[in-house]
Amino acid sequence: MSKIAFDEIIIPLLAVGLAEMGDKTQLSILLLSSKTQEYFRLLLGVMLAFLLADGIAILLGSWVTSVIPVDLVKIVSGLVFILFGLLILKGDRDDDTEESNLSARRAFASGFTMIFLSEWGDKTQIASALFATEYDPIMVFIGVMIALLLLSIMAIFLGKFLSSRIDRRAITKVGGVLFLLIGLSFLLSAAASPAIVNLL
Repeated sequence: MSKIAFDEIIIPLLAVGLAEMGDKTQLSILLLSSKTQEYFRLLLGVMLAFLLADGIAILLGSWVTSVIPVDLVKIVSGLVFILFGLLILKGDRDDDTEESNLSARRAFASGFTMIFLSEWGDKTQIASALFATEYDPIMVFIGVMIALLLLSIMAIFLGKFLSSRIDRRAITKVGGVLFLLIGLSFLLSAAASPAIVNLL
């Protein structure tokens, strides 16, 4: 592999890896991993979502950011996060005697849904699209996917570690509240957008 090709993988990998560390998507993965033992299914759902959302951005370059109505996606994402937060908190109240876990199918679907919706218009997707306008899209794709895979694995293992050492009900409550806050931040961000303000 030539030095130029290597740089075209490493630069997006480092940039996306640093930008995504501690981001809402990583928090979502961490919280979901504390609710299931189907870690591989969760990882598959998460990576499929990243593959589609960021892969499309890379393939289409910066054009994707001008086509997708980012404010509308933020509103939908915000509502989905709030819905997940309410379901998590409701599940916590309903399961006084039985610990709630995501089944294999739900682990995959939850991971996919949360990441797919929250990635549209996210800084990672925009950065991926912009890198694709400067570098070879295939190299950018490889770098971005490696970064997201490593971070997702770290988030899943951290969630697994926390769920084995901290009361699961406490994690569930914190997770539900965090999902609500993330959802509200999406809605507030969309509401502050000039396009939405003009509609109102």
